Amino acid sequence: MGSSGRVFPKALKTSPLLRAWLQRLDGLGVALKPRQLWTGWDHDGALAFAGPQGPVSVHADAAVLALGGASWPRLGSDGGWVEVMRGAGIEVTPLAPANCGFIAPWSDVFRRRFEGAPLKRIALSFAGARSRGEAIITRDGLEGGAVYGLSAPLREAIAACGEAIVSIDLRPDLAVTALAQRLGAPRGKQSLATFLRKTLALAPAAIGLLQEAAAGQPLRLSAMPPALLAALIKAVSMRLTDTAPLAGAISTAGGIAFSEIDERFMLRGRPGVFVAGEMLDWEAPTGGYLLQAAFATGAAAARGVLAWLGDRPGPGATAASQR
Repeated sequence: MGSSGRVFPKALKTSPLLRAWLQRLDGLGVALKPRQLWTGWDHDGALAFAGPQGPVSVHADAAVLALGGASWPRLGSDGGWVEVMRGAGIEVTPLAPANCGFIAPWSDVFRRRFEGAPLKRIALSFAGARSRGEAIITRDGLEGGAVYGLSAPLREAIAACGEAIVSIDLRPDLAVTALAQRLGAPRGKQSLATFLRKTLALAPAAIGLLQEAAAGQPLRLSAMPPALLAALIKAVSMRLTDTAPLAGAISTAGGIAFSEIDERFMLRGRPGVFVAGEMLDWEAPTGGYLLQAAFATGAAAARGVLAWLGDRPGPGATAASQR
């Protein structure tokens, strides 16, 4: 435990946490039944499952569905519940990648040389929004924290226009005038790449990105005057043509419309059935915000279950006595 009170793991493995979690649930009397695939509701309105021993029907007083989005199909979050919900007349916004990478038309030379290279301490701007952090050059485009922060507006722009032009600031802590002043220093016999590395601490991948952007400029990068080169470093235009596949995204946008649930997170058309997490139509920045919203909606759905059960009279009791 640190001086701030935060708890830091000794090993970066999830299995000890999972075992502790399962042990605690077992101590609370929670029964876990794995390998049960929820397939919807049967003709009697019971929850229907496909299990190792065949079909199973469960008549539950209340049920919480927390089936995730569709960004982790190998772990079960494949979005298979979407068609079940739509078949039951429940509105579902199409699932889409969130906190995801994007496709960019790299040249073959750039892709071969810089695939997997990081772009550190950069800032991305799009449609008035700005996101600082790091990014990774992938074989097909770009991903990373700085990209994830703009994934929603970028995704929407691509859906509407077929592309999105994002601006990359390779030195966000320096004003363009300060960059131009440094670039105006004598280069001597140094190559431009060496000069940029020594003068501005630009990594090879960042210099390669400048070369990639300059390919469409009237002047070669080495022939640009300091002011023009400084402006390019502060605003490298990059064309994004699509999102990376949903299966590789960190999280999922879209889901069950909020108009389909009440204030207790219960489906209006399915009394006693509650939904939580990424099944709902929302998205959040990756990390703590995403986890917090998933946990919070789970807690809210659980409180909704308690309220629902408390409102239902038991055998021989009135609703008033139950309250």
